[in-house]
Amino acid sequence: MFTDLYNTDILTLSATLENASLSSPDGSARKVSKLCGSWLEIDLDVEDGVVSDCALRVQACALGQASAAILKEAIIGASLEELTIARDGLRAMLKTDGAPPAGRFAKLAILQGVAKYPARHTSTLLAFEAAVAAFEDAVERAA
Repeated sequence: MFTDLYNTDILTLSATLENASLSSPDGSARKVSKLCGSWLEIDLDVEDGVVSDCALRVQACALGQASAAILKEAIIGASLEELTIARDGLRAMLKTDGAPPAGRFAKLAILQGVAKYPARHTSTLLAFEAAVAAFEDAVERAA
């Protein structure tokens, strides 16, 4: 059933994450999937309108971990607009058969198969939902 979903690329990505935190982040957020219990916490530092550092703590299935690993690989230098576009693009890819996100987060295309499994959507979206919330938290704290 899930053989097309949990492929080698996804499993490899999910194994790359290491839990970490920033000592005094500019912004933080925690997102939880009520459906499966997966959760993700993110700390961000923001300089000149872009992410300058990021730390994640993740307890999720391989799909949530893979999505978080893709975020972690490409988030440094990302603006709030880029993160929002990636989050919205990932959501559209999963829920309405939209095209995969482009640009720095184009690797999210490997998660297209998740669209067939609605119970996995929330876990897959956690990292990007949390990243946008943490960036918004950083903006609010700086104001």
